[in-house]
Amino acid sequence: MRPPSVRYLAFFAPLVMVAFFVSIRQPEKGDGYLTPVRTMGVGLIKGITVVAPPQEIGSAAFEHIKKINTSWVCFVPYGFIKPGHSQVLYGSQWQWWGEKKEGVLTCILEAKKQGLKVMLKPQIFIPNGWTGSLDFESEEDWNRWETSYRTYILDFATLAAQQQVEMFCIGTEFDKTTVKRQKYWQKLIADVRNIYPGVVTYSANWDSFEKIPFWKHLDVIGISGYFPLDDETNPEVSLLITKWKPVVKKLADYSHKHGRKILFTEYGYMSVDGCAGKVWEIEKNKDKLNINHKAQSHSFEALWQSFSGQEFWAGGFVWKWFPDGMGHEGYPEKDYTPQGKPAEKVLAQWFSK
Repeated sequence: MRPPSVRYLAFFAPLVMVAFFVSIRQPEKGDGYLTPVRTMGVGLIKGITVVAPPQEIGSAAFEHIKKINTSWVCFVPYGFIKPGHSQVLYGSQWQWWGEKKEGVLTCILEAKKQGLKVMLKPQIFIPNGWTGSLDFESEEDWNRWETSYRTYILDFATLAAQQQVEMFCIGTEFDKTTVKRQKYWQKLIADVRNIYPGVVTYSANWDSFEKIPFWKHLDVIGISGYFPLDDETNPEVSLLITKWKPVVKKLADYSHKHGRKILFTEYGYMSVDGCAGKVWEIEKNKDKLNINHKAQSHSFEALWQSFSGQEFWAGGFVWKWFPDGMGHEGYPEKDYTPQGKPAEKVLAQWFSK
């Protein structure tokens, strides 16, 4: 799913932590599930993606998140690629506070004060485009993109290591580049591991995760879990659970095949009619759709009923949450956020279990 419009090692982690993560990275054939999340003793990830705020925030924003029993938060410091260009731009003065390193650092520190664990997920935004379609004709352009993207990722991997962030995501929904430039991605993973000792994942789109060639080099299979289920205006929970069953079976088989748990690096539903359907169409037609809290609540309930207790599922991160109400694009009442909606209570109940 396309993200919304809007963003060497100077510190060594404790030797015990390094040894722990090194020991769990790669299972031998037949070892079964690689379960760094469970081994870390944190249980199922009950996470929320916190939108980078335009202005500085403090502890109050994270206190609310903690009150609904959230255990993890995800921060997304955006980088940008101009249409027709290959250079990754990030950390610019014009970017929001929460997308710059100083803002990300403050957010990490505030989250940890609340006892929240963190995934750092640097992500690329292309105006009027999508990372899944990113492609280049010349080797020169490929090299320019790969060099600048590597700098961007390693910069935040260093920050993640310095702050002992629990999980790091190396990329999101690069459908074409991950297939065309496999050696680049494998080298990037190795470079990240040389800097960062925590759990490493990648976020594949819901319809392309089976094409990713480097899961064996990662700890967790990350998927943007926007599986289209049903286009009904107000689908019942029972109907959505039925729709989830073949997907659950498919993911369980895939998890077993690769010896990795599956994490929903993103999942969520807009609070509009038919929100459990094709999200890419729903987003384009949001102005024509009615606000529908029931559909959003039912969608979250069905997802958690379907996946809770599944051995292969590591949990996930709800897309998305506006800290102190900042960072929305003018339609929070229809957007993915569960804040102040019945869906917030649904999640709070599941997060408490």
